[in-house]
Amino acid sequence: MGEVMKPQQRQLLYAGLAVMLVIIWLFYSANGPQTTAVLAGTVRAATLLALGAMCGMIGERSGVVNIGIEGQFLLSAFAAFTIASMTGSLFMGTLAGIGMGLMMGWMLAAMAVGLKVDQIIAGTVLNIAALGLTSFFYDRSRSLGMGKYTNIDLGPLADIPLVGTVFFSRPPLTYLTMALLFVVHIALFRSVWGMRTRAIGEHPGAADTVGIDVLRLRYLNVTLAGGLAGLGGSYLALEAVGTFSRAMSGGRGFLALAVMIFGRRTPFGAYAAALFFGFTTALQNQFQLNNTFDIPPQFVGMLPFVVTIIVVALSGLVGSMRDPAALGQNYEKG
Repeated sequence: MGEVMKPQQRQLLYAGLAVMLVIIWLFYSANGPQTTAVLAGTVRAATLLALGAMCGMIGERSGVVNIGIEGQFLLSAFAAFTIASMTGSLFMGTLAGIGMGLMMGWMLAAMAVGLKVDQIIAGTVLNIAALGLTSFFYDRSRSLGMGKYTNIDLGPLADIPLVGTVFFSRPPLTYLTMALLFVVHIALFRSVWGMRTRAIGEHPGAADTVGIDVLRLRYLNVTLAGGLAGLGGSYLALEAVGTFSRAMSGGRGFLALAVMIFGRRTPFGAYAAALFFGFTTALQNQFQLNNTFDIPPQFVGMLPFVVTIIVVALSGLVGSMRDPAALGQNYEKG
């Protein structure tokens, strides 16, 4: 996957997957028919997290921290839902969401790369602006209405018991996300662009001396990464939910950053981590729906975030991935 996991990290990943399988088995034993719903919910939740993680990893591989993914999700979801409702086209809504993500990516690049604003502050500005704008226009959007993408069966694959329903009978944006995992992996680790991207994240000065325009490439990468977050916002509004509500991103942008770190800033590693976190989200939803164990809903809603804290803490104890050497550092062209 581009970088080799340390033995301790492999053990942590295997332990997490083992716990996940045990929980699935216990859940299936107690209530078999709902297992498919939980696993389908896992893929549904993991798709958004994977898109956010890929957005974050392209930025960080370039040396730019992006904590504005939450705001990119939210404002892109609003744009996608609004345009889809006005035009009656889910496709146009998806393009609008991607376009909004690209615009916000450019804004982050303009602040963090062009104006040399602290990257954490720049991302925070995006989050606050997105929450404020969408909250202001929320009342108007409530009068709009639009359907959402429906499942597309992939021939005989969709007939496979359990696995077919979970992976091969999904809406189109989920398939697109899975395809993007391969595209981003190949681009990052098997292309000239990827080599240059990783170079400007590690040693921008050395990259500059061999003719790579560091600032221009950072601008480009952060902007393109915003398009992935924009696709995530479109997915959230037009495929996962089918509507827009105030603050509907619900902290998933920050969870995507945890997924990116736990996945070692690689697309496939991030998707594996996204499935793990997505499973906790799906399990939480199922517990709330069925009032399982008679636990107060506030405590059940904490489950994904508690798991995030525990996993990130454990990954730090057993040895975390080294950040790109120039991550978060402004670059002045000599």
